[in-house]
Amino acid sequence: MKRALVSVSDKTNLVPFVKGLEEHGYEIVSTGGTKKALDEAGIKTISIEDVTHFPEILNGRVKTLNPYVHGGLLARRDLPEHMKTLEDLSITPIDLVCVNLYPFKETILKSGVELADAIENIDIGGPSMVRSAAKNYQSVTIVTDINDYDQVLTEIEENGDTTAETKAKLGAKAFRTTAAYDALISQYLTAQVGLEDPEKLTLTYDLKETMRYGENSHQRAWLYEDALPKSFSILEAEQLHGKKLSYNNIKDADEALRCVREFDEPTVVAMKHMNPCGIGRGDSLEVAWDRAYEADSVSIFGGVIALNRKVDLATAEKMRKIFLEIIVAPGFDDDAFAVLAKKKNIRLLQVDFDQKDEPTKDEVVSVMGGLLMQDQDTLKEDCHDWEVVTDVKPTEDQLKAMMFAWKAVKHAKSNAIVVANNERTLGVGEGQPNRIDSLKIAVKHAGDLVEGSVLASDAFFPFDDCVKYAGEHGVKAIVQPGGSVRDQDSIDMANKLGIAMVTTGVRHFRH
Repeated sequence: MKRALVSVSDKTNLVPFVKGLEEHGYEIVSTGGTKKALDEAGIKTISIEDVTHFPEILNGRVKTLNPYVHGGLLARRDLPEHMKTLEDLSITPIDLVCVNLYPFKETILKSGVELADAIENIDIGGPSMVRSAAKNYQSVTIVTDINDYDQVLTEIEENGDTTAETKAKLGAKAFRTTAAYDALISQYLTAQVGLEDPEKLTLTYDLKETMRYGENSHQRAWLYEDALPKSFSILEAEQLHGKKLSYNNIKDADEALRCVREFDEPTVVAMKHMNPCGIGRGDSLEVAWDRAYEADSVSIFGGVIALNRKVDLATAEKMRKIFLEIIVAPGFDDDAFAVLAKKKNIRLLQVDFDQKDEPTKDEVVSVMGGLLMQDQDTLKEDCHDWEVVTDVKPTEDQLKAMMFAWKAVKHAKSNAIVVANNERTLGVGEGQPNRIDSLKIAVKHAGDLVEGSVLASDAFFPFDDCVKYAGEHGVKAIVQPGGSVRDQDSIDMANKLGIAMVTTGVRHFRH
């Protein structure tokens, strides 16, 4: 008779699975709550204490850490000396292990969870059994995922055992399971002690989707989500309409969501190729849309739109007139949704904006051979803390416009320049290898509206040429980080042209 050891926290579909094992000649060894559930279902079980000849101790902390368990798991069936040892010590081989681990993740996701509760939900015996079984996967079937129950039972019904290929795949999955489990614990405890630069970085993500392709059609791609998901994210958005998001869609939508998070008043962000092509704000969402559209009515075509208010009918009627890839919002009025859903190829995503200020995760970027990690750029700033460095002082209206432009420039690729007024971006120049070219692009987009505008630069001016060009084209106020060895040249040029200039002391590169 074959022997299965069953000990699970998640008992979903457990009874039919174990009944199937019993029907095909397995005797069942079980522990604690699992044994109780199986006994109540009429399944005959052997208590773990009857196997280990030792009582469960320390409130259940020690019950399966025993040679009668691990010897039965680790013995190689192809080595006579191993099997002789089992016989001499009266250890019964264990042929199948079904284990899922204490709910550590579910515990730490609870609001107000105490450290002591988290620690009590760190499984020790479970991962030990999983690892022992997985090490000996040639002989032992290790089941850690309820989604594998059906396949395992089917193979046992057809062959009397799982195939060698399935055993190998389940063994690999078992080690992924324990690795992810330990990674989550290490992340949590590292955060508890406040260590920001551990000598080992342990991250764990769950596969959310295998994508059709990546950035280009010849590239394969997979979407993984953080094991501790964030509510305010594209990955947690509810897709209300449209086909699946592509790799590029997700990147654009993520950047649009990051950008619109900056603004409190009704705001619309139009994102194209991960750069804002138009940002508008107003007393209503419709007005904000009009202004974002006017900012660049050409580039917005095929863009990704993020709005920080529920979409109403008036705004929806205007958005439906052009081709848009994605609309992201806190929600859609019924009549607004009905209008937009008539467009087959548009994706409509609903995101929980109530969580937009939840603590952010570190930002991780891959490089060949490794990765870079940094804090997200979510710095909150007050324009009244900026330093006025010119003879001309900015007006209160100019300060408000500069703060708007400053929030916008954070989300354009450096070198980044935003020309704006208090209502919308007028021109955005981004991603150029030198700042003056970005400025020229922004000014060109602004056209005649550049007269009286404000300008934001994501980093300092290395020379006075940008200030000179901006002033000659009508810019009246500039916000920039400062910090160049030639700052005074730019300040002098601003004074010469009657421009108000402030420095923030903080730059916002986005590479």
